Amino acid sequence: MALQGTCRQIGDVAIIDFSGKITLGEGSATLRKTVRELAEGGQKKIVLNLSDVDYIDSSGIGELVSGFTTVRSAGGELKLLHLTKRVHDILQITRLFTVFDVQSEEGAAVRSFK
Repeated sequence: MALQGTCRQIGDVAIIDFSGKITLGEGSATLRKTVRELAEGGQKKIVLNLSDVDYIDSSGIGELVSGFTTVRSAGGELKLLHLTKRVHDILQITRLFTVFDVQSEEGAAVRSFK
């Protein structure tokens, strides 16, 4: 299933609900485009809800890092929400779990911004 992203706002926080696979090609391009558009539009607080992402490959991991860097460079913060076990394990293996602010509850994620 191709990656789909739906964006919603809670206060000044943008939450993107992704579903599908983040893989080389369309999946990683969708992630890149969505995050970049928000950052370029001045959105400083972004949460990626990955509860319905059942697979991520190395290019998807690369896009998460790229999105994190893009948002940080624009003076914002990017956080991850509701990781599936598979995505959680990949972030642990690649040691990126320590780079991202990972939240397990949406309200906590929204409140965690400075």
